[in-house]
Amino acid sequence: MIRIVTAAVLVAAAMIAPLEGYWRLAAFLVPYAIVGWDVLWGALRNIFRGQVFDENFLMALATVGAFCIGEYPEGVLVMLLYQVGELFQDFAVDRSRRSIASLMDIRPDWANVEQENELVQVDPEEVSVGQIIVVKPGERIPLDGVVTEGSSTLDTAALTGESLPRAVEAGDEVISGCINQSGLLRVQVTKPYGESTVARILELVENSSARKARYENFITRFARWYTPIVVIAAAVLGLVPPLFMGNWSEWINRALIFLVVSCPCALVISVPLSFFGGIGGASRQGILVKGGNYLEALAHVDTVVFDKTGTLTRGVFHVTAVHPRHVTSEELLEAAALAESYSDHPIAHSLREAYGKPLDNSRLSSVEELSGRGVCAQIDGEKVCVGNHKLMAESGSECHRCHRIGTLVHVSINGQYAGHIVISDEIKEDAPETIAALRQLGVKKSVMLTGDAKEVGEDAARRLGLEEVYAELLPADKVERVEALLAEKSPKSRLAFVGDGINDAPVLSRSDVGIAMGAMGSSAAIEAADIVLMDDKPSKIPTAIRIARKTLRIVRQNIVFALGVKGIVLVLGALGLANMWIAVFADVGVSVIAILNAMRALRVSR
Repeated sequence: MIRIVTAAVLVAAAMIAPLEGYWRLAAFLVPYAIVGWDVLWGALRNIFRGQVFDENFLMALATVGAFCIGEYPEGVLVMLLYQVGELFQDFAVDRSRRSIASLMDIRPDWANVEQENELVQVDPEEVSVGQIIVVKPGERIPLDGVVTEGSSTLDTAALTGESLPRAVEAGDEVISGCINQSGLLRVQVTKPYGESTVARILELVENSSARKARYENFITRFARWYTPIVVIAAAVLGLVPPLFMGNWSEWINRALIFLVVSCPCALVISVPLSFFGGIGGASRQGILVKGGNYLEALAHVDTVVFDKTGTLTRGVFHVTAVHPRHVTSEELLEAAALAESYSDHPIAHSLREAYGKPLDNSRLSSVEELSGRGVCAQIDGEKVCVGNHKLMAESGSECHRCHRIGTLVHVSINGQYAGHIVISDEIKEDAPETIAALRQLGVKKSVMLTGDAKEVGEDAARRLGLEEVYAELLPADKVERVEALLAEKSPKSRLAFVGDGINDAPVLSRSDVGIAMGAMGSSAAIEAADIVLMDDKPSKIPTAIRIARKTLRIVRQNIVFALGVKGIVLVLGALGLANMWIAVFADVGVSVIAILNAMRALRVSR
């Protein structure tokens, strides 16, 4: 800014001063050197590196050429206005970077650990799983864990984009990066720092710019060929016609105008900046996009496939009915809870919660988890199988149907059917509006895949307003179903899969766009996904699609506008109908307008 203002004052003085000859040249060389030395040095340095044809070279060649033919004011003012455009670019990039880098503020500097009855601040990476940390009011939670003592409200805005505080108390899970607003909390750490929410977010943000969208790659390739072509064209324009028509000064001036207009900085700057702004705008809404290519793919989504549990439903299960046969209700619950005592699945938690008594794990002699079917265990020497109807068929037990809607957990003891337990999940409040919003956005198909019983899946789909539901699926079946949906869609459209569990990781990887729930989702799902929703709200999916489509609209507008204006002025310049000031507008003016348009990608309406 100082250089630009100083050069502007000096060039104005030089234009007013009654100077002639070398004094006039010197008067314009001083502001030119002040405002343009870095461009000249960049062009010279790149020439020695073999990178000749870039925007520095074009600006240096055009402005030095203007001095050579005696157009001193034009030479300085072209460079001055070019630097004004660079200033706008720096401002826009800095604003976009700040919106993303604000997430870096969630990085915890320390964790409070009690040692010998006093609090000691240690590096969060030194805290091991199981240790108790103390979080004071006003501090960030440094590690994921479970509250063991105390109650408070948490500011989760940095992670989720939501301003409403979240109340927590003993027994509640908390994630790193949130700010403790009121009470003192003691938290038992459940994940090491490297696997914590903060570490995962920072890694996603730092790597997001490495994955370029198709438009960005196109602009990079375009600039690589475009720049040498226009330099050669300018050389031909400045040297060939005067050989036959004379008037060298006029044709060289046209060639310099041609060079100024042809600078591709409007495209090279504005297109990546648009994607960068879109990623920044999404991050402010608690939506982490791992790269511009995923933002571009999301804009073309017309099929959205959902997992059910933990995605469209809360994943908080409760036992709503117990139907025993040949055993008591308590015996049925005890057998199921014991068999599932080592599982972290939400259904296992609900079984243990419903039993409500301490479990004697010494009665277990072996436990075998069967993917997509359930678990078999030896309890007091008896074989107990707990799971779905497929497991019952494998164990030789004929299960019974139930009139209640919910997930049925069947139990067999030594091959004899012992009864079933009905477990129900709760649909997330914003799930129905999510499906409706997707339909309004033109998403043609919304599908739900679940491992639950057909009746449970169809009941949930009916309440959500989904077009299709596929139930009783194993993880491999989900991949097959997504493969079939991918084969059905048009070549230009994209399919998005939304999930949160470990078993969703293969489907997230296989889909065109994988969307994971970031707050309570598994690490495997977050790693496999392309987009992460930090507050687990499915209603953020329509928001993400709107951001992606807006970003692509801005990119297309900038490409059409920049190429259109430059193409017209290039022709006018070659015909001698455009002067240097029109050329400056076609370069710097177009760049500034394109940059300002790109900055709109940062603004996202809630």
